[in-house]
This record gives sequence, C-alpha cells and structure tokens, in this order.
Amino acid sequence: MTDFHLFTRRHRRLAILRWLETSPGYTSNVSILTDVLNSDNIGIQTSRDQTTTELAWLAETGFVTLAGREDFRVATATARGVEIALGRATHPDIQRPGPRS
Repeated sequence: MTDFHLFTRRHRRLAILRWLETSPGYTSNVSILTDVLNSDNIGIQTSRDQTTTELAWLAETGFVTLAGREDFRVATATARGVEIALGRATHPDIQRPGPRS
C-alpha cells in the first residue's frame, strides 16, 4: 500500500468518526457515510466497499459498533470513538483532528 493510500485511509477513518460524533445517537449507515465522505466538504473519494471495510476495522478496534444486515450496516460510535473524533485520544492508524473553530 502506498503512502497516499495509508494517508487517505487515516483521514477516512477520522472523517467517519467525526460524522458519527455529530449525528443524532452517534449513528449513521454505510450509504450516508459514503455520501458524506464523497461530499465537497470532505472530498475523500470513497466507494461503499471502502466505507464498509473502514467500519469493520473501526469495529474491530472498538471505536464503533455495527448492527443491521450485511447489505445494510449501521454504525454507532463508542465512547472511545467519540474521544478520537474530538481529539481527546489518539490512535496511530487514525488521523488526529485539527483544531475546530
């Protein structure tokens, strides 16, 4: 994997957690998350498969929980995931957020 892909993966993971942190109930589904990542505000070109893969990784590491069927996953941020999104905790495989205005 190239440095660019690793860099993008770290940013994608942070963007997912930041979105979940601002969502009601800290919850969103794969389809919405993919649209958010691809939006002009975030601009990380992402396929649905990439979103699903990153959510699986985030679940394995304890930053989100997953529910729903295989074809319709719903992610919910854990307390640790919210701490990462807010910059109160760090993980080497997730980009550290910059200061918010």
